Amino acid sequence: MSRFRKLSQTLWHCQYHIVWTPKYRYRIISGKLVTDVENCVRAFSEKLRCEIDELNVQLDHVHLLVMIPPKISVSQYAGTIKGRTAIRILNKYKELKQKPYWGNHFWSRGYCVDTVGLDREMIRKYIKYQEEKERKEEEQPLF
Repeated sequence: MSRFRKLSQTLWHCQYHIVWTPKYRYRIISGKLVTDVENCVRAFSEKLRCEIDELNVQLDHVHLLVMIPPKISVSQYAGTIKGRTAIRILNKYKELKQKPYWGNHFWSRGYCVDTVGLDREMIRKYIKYQEEKERKEEEQPLF
């Protein structure tokens, strides 16, 4: 199987590593919220015809390795995913809206994006195992 995808007149392979955080990078994504964020990201990516290669939702950020067709800009994709998941999450978890620092915003304004070339497997492993690494680091005593 080729790593390239086809549109009507285009062969493409546009893969991106995208990371974004909740507002103020609060560590609030846990429990059922993790599953809801994952499901929203997967559902809206499918609607945009984007393929998720790896997805890891952590307490204070989301890692995503995704193939985005060239007819969709990365900023359009990130805006759609962040905007629609925020609407769903804030409608389902109304207590998050009540906090004075949230308002109608769940995610922070920006995101980090990097193109993925030949080092795809290395990035997949990083996304997959980063949570374990962070957990081990947090368990170590400070002194």
